[in-house]
Order: sequence, then C-alpha cells, then structure tokens
Amino acid sequence: MVQSVPSRQGPGDWLRSALPKLVLSPSLALVVIFVYGFIFFTFYLSMTDSRILPSFGYVGLENYEKLFRLRSWSIAVDNLFVFGGLYIVICCVLGLALAILLDQKIRAEGAIRTIYLYPMALSFIVTGTAWKWFLDPGIGLEAVVQGWGWESFTFDWIKNRQMAIYTIVIAAVWQTSGFVMAMFLAGLRGIDNEVLKAAQIDGASNWALYRRIVIPQLRPAFMSAFVVLAHMAIKSYDLVIALTNGGPGRATELPATFMYSYTFTRNQMGIGAASATIMLMTIAAIIVPYLWSELREKS
Repeated sequence: MVQSVPSRQGPGDWLRSALPKLVLSPSLALVVIFVYGFIFFTFYLSMTDSRILPSFGYVGLENYEKLFRLRSWSIAVDNLFVFGGLYIVICCVLGLALAILLDQKIRAEGAIRTIYLYPMALSFIVTGTAWKWFLDPGIGLEAVVQGWGWESFTFDWIKNRQMAIYTIVIAAVWQTSGFVMAMFLAGLRGIDNEVLKAAQIDGASNWALYRRIVIPQLRPAFMSAFVVLAHMAIKSYDLVIALTNGGPGRATELPATFMYSYTFTRNQMGIGAASATIMLMTIAAIIVPYLWSELREKS
C-alpha cells in the first residue's frame, strides 16, 4: 500500500498565505488603538474625576448620577426624542414616496435621482450654514417674501424657542431623504415582477399591491434605514452647531452638543465622557440587535 506523502510548503507558498495578513495588520492595529482603545479610555474617564485634563481619581458612577440630575441633559434627551422621531419618520415616508415615484420608469430618472441624492454629498456644516441663511428672518425667506409685498408674513422658527428644533428636522430631512430613497429604490427593484403581475391579474388595486406585497417586502430596507437614521440622529453635532449653535437658549441642544460643551467648554471631562458613553450604549442597543437578526437570517 502506497502512502501519500504530504506536500511541504515552500517559502513562496508561506509568503502568499501570510501576505494578506501582513498588509491588513497595520490597519487592524490602528483600528484597535484609535477606535476601540479610545472607546475604553472614554469609558474609564467617565468613572474618574477628570475636569480640564484627564485624571485618574476613581469616582465610580458619580459622574453618571450627576449627569442624570442635570436639567441640560434632560433637555438634550427630550430634544433628541423630538428630533429623532420626526427625522426618522419623515425621511422614511418621503424616501419611500420618492422611490415609488422613480420606480414608475419616468423620463429623466437618472437626472432626477442625481438631484435627490446630491444633498447627501454635502457636509452637514454646509447644509447647516445654507439653511441658516435661508431661515434667518433678516436675510432669508421672511425678508424675501416681505420684500415682495407680503409684509405680514413671518417665519422666525430659527429664533423661536418652541419651533427651533423643527428647523433642525427640516435641514436634516432635506439632506438625508435622498439617501433613504436610494435604499428603498434598490429594494423596489429587487422585488419579483412576476408576483406583482400575478396580483394585478387577480384584480388587486395599486393601493392593495403596495400595502400587501411591496411594502412588506421592503422590511430589510426599512430596518436598514431606521438603523442608519437613528445612528445619525444620536450623533448629530455639526448640523446643530452650524444652524443654531444649540440655541436659542438650549432649545436645540442634543446629546452630542452637550457632550462637547461639558468636555471642552465647561471643563467637566468626566461628565462629558459619561454622556458619550450613554450615547455609545444607545447606538449599540440599536445596531447590535439589527446585526444579530441579519446574521441569524443568513445562517
């Protein structure tokens, strides 16, 4: 009986197998240090008496207790619920409506899709600055309409404590709804046309077609849109700073602006790190179940 002799790998074979690991190892090391390393460092700072500079005096959960007693943090969380809820719902509804419109094979679809997606190419700083000019009563929409002769017209939401948060919603929806539209459009183009034709032959109306067949099959797109939009809402900072700077007063303060203010302006690094940790845990509570459900479906 002839026994097979295992082949021995030469230096060239070893190099070919190790080369991808060698190429990726610097990037992996940078991610571990500058992403996960700083996440753990922030969590550690949240349990210290750090103020203007990092300190190593351990205080346990004291910063978290102070955080949840602060009225400014409560205002920021309340604003996040208003902003995030409206932002997610309006983006999903508007994005779905635009996707259904483009799915009708209309003329100039490519140009229209580009126009809808263009705002997403802008930074939130540019969006916030442009909308600040547009909404400013002195130089924006109110001044223009009054210049046309409608002198009783007023639109001062950006300076109104009760309405300022909705200006953040308007600017954010304008920038992101095109991206959500692209997600829904990809989902619509992936639906089997044979199923739709069979339903039409059975006499299903367009409303019933979308309500019973199309929209239920867009569940993965809805989940993806929700995760992306929720993540963007929780970490919204630059749009708020450019548009309202958190004002008037604290009317548009969000957790991200609170975290920056307490960490770098008020010299309360421990409380700022605690708020950053709470934000991270909130994002993880949204993303981890989503990833777990996706991996379970694929397995």
